[in-house]
Amino acid sequence: MLTINLNAIQSNWLQLKSLASSAQIAAVIKANAYGLGAVRVGQALYAAGCREFFVATLDEALSARKFLPAEVNIYVLGGIRNGEERDFIVARLVPVLCSVSGIKSWAKINADMGLAMPSAIKVNTGMTRFGLDVDEFKIFCCDKNLIKTVNPVLLMSHLACADEPDHPLNESQLEIFQSCVSLMRNVKPEIRFSLANSSGVFLGEQWHFDLVRPGAALYGIAPNTDITNPMKAVVKLTLPITQVRRLSEPATIGYGADAILPKGARIAVVAGGYADGINHSLGRNPEGILDGQLVQSIGRVSMDATIFDISGISLSDEQLLQSNIEVINDELTLDYLSRKNKLLGYEVLTSLGNRYPREYLLGVSHG
Repeated sequence: MLTINLNAIQSNWLQLKSLASSAQIAAVIKANAYGLGAVRVGQALYAAGCREFFVATLDEALSARKFLPAEVNIYVLGGIRNGEERDFIVARLVPVLCSVSGIKSWAKINADMGLAMPSAIKVNTGMTRFGLDVDEFKIFCCDKNLIKTVNPVLLMSHLACADEPDHPLNESQLEIFQSCVSLMRNVKPEIRFSLANSSGVFLGEQWHFDLVRPGAALYGIAPNTDITNPMKAVVKLTLPITQVRRLSEPATIGYGADAILPKGARIAVVAGGYADGINHSLGRNPEGILDGQLVQSIGRVSMDATIFDISGISLSDEQLLQSNIEVINDELTLDYLSRKNKLLGYEVLTSLGNRYPREYLLGVSHG
């Protein structure tokens, strides 16, 4: 069972809003809200007051248009691919234009249709992934007719090292972005600006500008390495025990026979394996909590099952078959799993798959 606390997601968004009080607070719900369910998460965030959402693809955006009210702004971080332009216009989506070709494509469809549908422009300030290079951006700023045609309503960039507050690239990216802000203000004074992601919110007000775009922190992931995680935990994952064995003699465990337990050992087989992301999200040797005690997996994780050594657990077989092993909870947190397995928190979340029964703890409307 994957339990998702919508109220905690709402509380995390409101906390970020209080920290960046001079800016608008968007929400990143790409990749199915980091695997937690974009429909339920998006609607909960809207109920908390969020009115601007970021997704990665056209398909995600079209889906969001169906479950979010018409008033919200939906930005598509992946920009426009060939042939998608009219879909963006019909659904009133805002493409994040990251290249000269993307800008030309949006300008052409607007010109052909006699429109000036809005866009966002992304500039590369040091991450060197998506975005116009600074020289390309300077050329763009000199073309007033092009700017009018693509109608940019947001200029944005993305921080590469905001989870490390003392990293010198944070200041460097801020300086480059500020220079781009100055250029754009001269040609389109009413445009808004956005630099900070989740971790950027905690760098300080200079990084906030007009709009911040939290993603990971909404879902309980620590925003930086220097402070105790201030975000509320959002997920709990429990795996049901489907079989219990007490070994009458020493036995090999699982594929490859690369684990052996002695006579008298007790094992529990749980529903959940690498098809559910267990080996990736929880590591090669997952841990769990059973009856308040830490238990360790043994042997290789299978496609649909994982085996735990429960020799120290006193519950009867009947009790165990009515029990679950908790593998993500308030003790085995996303931060703990990230450190243990050298993963990012959102790698853990997006690896969980779709086969778990899901329970949503309801959020509330904040008006």
